[in-house]
Amino acid sequence: MREGFSRVALGALAAGMICTATASAIAQPGTVRVRGTIEKVDGNTLTVKPKEGAAQTVTLADKALIVGVTKASLADIKAGSYIGSGAVPQADGTQKAVEVHIFAESQRGTGDGHRDGWPGAPNGTMTNGEAGNPVTGVDGLTLMVKYKGGEKKILVTPSTPIVQYQVSDASALKPGAAISINAATKKPDGTFETNRINVGLNGVVPN
Repeated sequence: MREGFSRVALGALAAGMICTATASAIAQPGTVRVRGTIEKVDGNTLTVKPKEGAAQTVTLADKALIVGVTKASLADIKAGSYIGSGAVPQADGTQKAVEVHIFAESQRGTGDGHRDGWPGAPNGTMTNGEAGNPVTGVDGLTLMVKYKGGEKKILVTPSTPIVQYQVSDASALKPGAAISINAATKKPDGTFETNRINVGLNGVVPN
């Protein structure tokens, strides 16, 4: 199991930017989101128990990307960081962050852009891009996030959940770990397949 997964992780690192896959946290057409806790690991197949309902079987495709998710803070958002922010538009045109994820450097460019339809909040949006110089104010951190063709002003408050991504490997996939899959393909037999999985490290529950 370890050797097979190691090849998967190395393949993902070499591919670097395979992450067209759902980095925006918006499920792609024909796919579904899977959230839960790993109950069992058998080769490249996981048994996942969701918060509600029966356990689900998830198979990792060849060269699947395994992304570890760790807790971060406002101080970890720096000029030049490549971030993604699920947010809600404000009357003044800014985007108030509901969550922020800081990408690993090898994931720079993932999901670049601004789009509507983020499911994490009513009228939710997702903005992925490079952070400008953060400005600290009474409401939190304000920064311009630049992407190809535009930019958005993002407000990140002290209560905004912030996580950091790191390219990981099979050692992170163990019973008890929380996982998040934003674009799983449901197969005819009722099981799921994915080419990217986020797994919480040190007790983190990825969104």
